[in-house]
Amino acid sequence: MIQIDLITGFLGSGKTTFIRKYAKYLIDQGLNIGILENDFGAVNVDAMLLQDILGDNCTLEMVAGGCDADCHRRRFKTKLIAMGMCGYDRVLVEPSGIFDMDEFFDALHEDPLDRWYTIGNVITIIDATLEQNLSEASRYLLASQVAQAGTVLYSHSQEVTPEQLTSTKDYVKQSFDILHSKSTPKQIVLEKDWKDLTDEDYKAILSSGYQDANYTKLWFDDKQTYDSLYFMNMDFTEDFLKESCQKILLDPACGKVFRIKGFQKLADGSWISINVTHQKTEIEPIPNGQAILIVIGEGLNQEAIEGYWGKSKP
Repeated sequence: MIQIDLITGFLGSGKTTFIRKYAKYLIDQGLNIGILENDFGAVNVDAMLLQDILGDNCTLEMVAGGCDADCHRRRFKTKLIAMGMCGYDRVLVEPSGIFDMDEFFDALHEDPLDRWYTIGNVITIIDATLEQNLSEASRYLLASQVAQAGTVLYSHSQEVTPEQLTSTKDYVKQSFDILHSKSTPKQIVLEKDWKDLTDEDYKAILSSGYQDANYTKLWFDDKQTYDSLYFMNMDFTEDFLKESCQKILLDPACGKVFRIKGFQKLADGSWISINVTHQKTEIEPIPNGQAILIVIGEGLNQEAIEGYWGKSKP
């Protein structure tokens, strides 16, 4: 049986960054790793950020696009069927930040996946700078991911004060009220700078398993709740991107924007990657990219966002 580790977390929490570190650790242990990225609202954007770890012992598959949950689940299952024949020791799955975890647990218990795969660990990433005015649907997804995790790993903890970290942890704990769950799961919780993760930390994560959580399901229409807008081949400078992304995130006329990510080609031919949330702006040089910017959020207003950026170019 191939072990599957699920890397969960809300949009922009740092799942792809952790997968890169986790996969490197597993490769160093001599394991053959497959990665399946379920990238809501993107066209292989997160896959581009994992290129540096790919090779003979690590390959990547992708389920991309802001399709509905049923379509996403079918694509997910088809990919895993193909990956089951590749001789992996372990498969790391990022099941996206916006779909109910139970959808993926259910898929893994369907034939033929139940004959090839077993769930190893569920690792939930929480941004220490998490926005604390999430909608009910988003808060439910956050809480349900934590409820099923064997390991909860805080990202950017070194960037906040102890009081801010405590506030974030309290917000997550209070979110369990939405689940009507009578118990808080017992799990490994790591709050350190990821640069300081030790061999013992990784061993603990590898043996943390997952929680068989029992809670009240919240029904919502993910197709109506979450939107993604694509802007292709835009001619922006890095400074303009920084300024305009922050304005879009703060402008209620644009909708409730969670995240802006993608790649931009600059006038000198160089590429940058963009990852912007309410808490942080990350713009870094990369060797190459794909000329796309993606806005992800709830109730997005395309016309208002085009007021900042103009229309997407063919």
